[in-house]
Amino acid sequence: MTYAKTAAFTEEQQQLARVAKALAHPARVAIIQLLASQHTCISGDIAAELPLSRTTVSQHLQELKALDLIRGEIEGLTVCYCLNTELLQRVQAQFAAFFALATTSPACGPADACAC
Repeated sequence: MTYAKTAAFTEEQQQLARVAKALAHPARVAIIQLLASQHTCISGDIAAELPLSRTTVSQHLQELKALDLIRGEIEGLTVCYCLNTELLQRVQAQFAAFFALATTSPACGPADACAC
């Protein structure tokens, strides 16, 4: 019987990987930063703030929205986007725990100093 390899990993590991993948593109990082800097929903043209076409920005917004990192509500002919701060706070805590664990081990130095 075959199963998805992701099933062998915890839900938290899968969530961190999905978010890391979403944030692996600088356009999506820029969108998150733009929404965070506004401290409100943006219903204007996000594409005007980025060096990308409207279609490309729309695709990046859909990627972020699919993970629920951002939310969009239709207001007339526009969509009002804002951050899902509750989810982002949970992800922040997960990444903090991940990096805390990863950085508590002694650091490997140059090859001649590494005990590996």
